[in-house]
Amino acid sequence: MPPRRRTDPVVGASALSVWRADPEGVDRATRGTAVRYLLEELGTRAPGRSVEVRVPPYGAVQCVEGPTHTRGTPPNVVETDAETWLRLATGDLRWSEALADGRLRVSGIRARLEDLLPLVDATGVTR
Repeated sequence: MPPRRRTDPVVGASALSVWRADPEGVDRATRGTAVRYLLEELGTRAPGRSVEVRVPPYGAVQCVEGPTHTRGTPPNVVETDAETWLRLATGDLRWSEALADGRLRVSGIRARLEDLLPLVDATGVTR
């Protein structure tokens, strides 16, 4: 079962639109809403608990089917900053590029999400 959304999709899409219009000028609350919206979108599209995607301090989501993890640090983790996550999820940045220049930290054999990204097209509509 996909995770319950905490971010209203309309509010999340609006925050994403504001971020896309001015990535450097967007306020922290709007950036956080956009990040959480796209994390929840990933969790909805790839339900499961074998990979944890972290975007501190804004949020995290468990996703991808496979062996579940229950205690301690999960074996499959993707961690990045908000700007990188937003750019990956919108297709403005390729997975391999973010990985190569150290903006993306990945551990575990299941923690490769490039086939699931981007989550939205150039207009902000979920794919």
